[in-house]
Amino acid sequence: MKKKFTEKQIHILDIAEELIAQKGFEGTSVRDISAKANINVAMISYYFGSKEKMMVNLYQYRVQKTRETFAEFTQTIKDGKPEMQLKEIINFVTKQLFKFNYFHGFVTQELRHQDRVKDTLLEFYQTFTKVLEDVVQKGIVSGVFKRAAKSEDIVSTIIGTIVFTIRNKNYYEIYLKGNDEDYLANAEKKLKNHLNLCVFSLLGYQI
Repeated sequence: MKKKFTEKQIHILDIAEELIAQKGFEGTSVRDISAKANINVAMISYYFGSKEKMMVNLYQYRVQKTRETFAEFTQTIKDGKPEMQLKEIINFVTKQLFKFNYFHGFVTQELRHQDRVKDTLLEFYQTFTKVLEDVVQKGIVSGVFKRAAKSEDIVSTIIGTIVFTIRNKNYYEIYLKGNDEDYLANAEKKLKNHLNLCVFSLLGYQI
């Protein structure tokens, strides 16, 4: 179920996200957020309860916005050929996860096991899986794809690979060309190519 946020809450969450992107979760204090949002520190407690609970709300807010963006995006490609749709979906999801990569730094075990967070993520995963299922079936019917790989396995492959890469920079950067400052951009480019090769191979399509 979609959570409703007030305009004031959205303003605070937008500011919090901007600061976390710049300074990280640990480096961003409630005072930093309240100062930039031009509100009293007590307003954070009033609207969210605590910094940690605000993070749960922020994560929900970002996932909901990503779902909306994903829905709009899939509408723009719905009439395309299945191979084009699949490639664009892989590239879109990869770009989104890398764009908001800083979330993986503060989504701790405790946050990940919050029911609200799990439910919000589950809804997105199911939407993603349904869209992929439709594209795969379209490709099978038209003869473009030769094997009907399970959509839930494709989703696990895509998201799992991206999250691993974001969380394990010290490992993955060994195999990248470019300097440290270019890590995310280089990793995203490399991963898009890899995921396209993997997923299309699973479906029996020669890129």
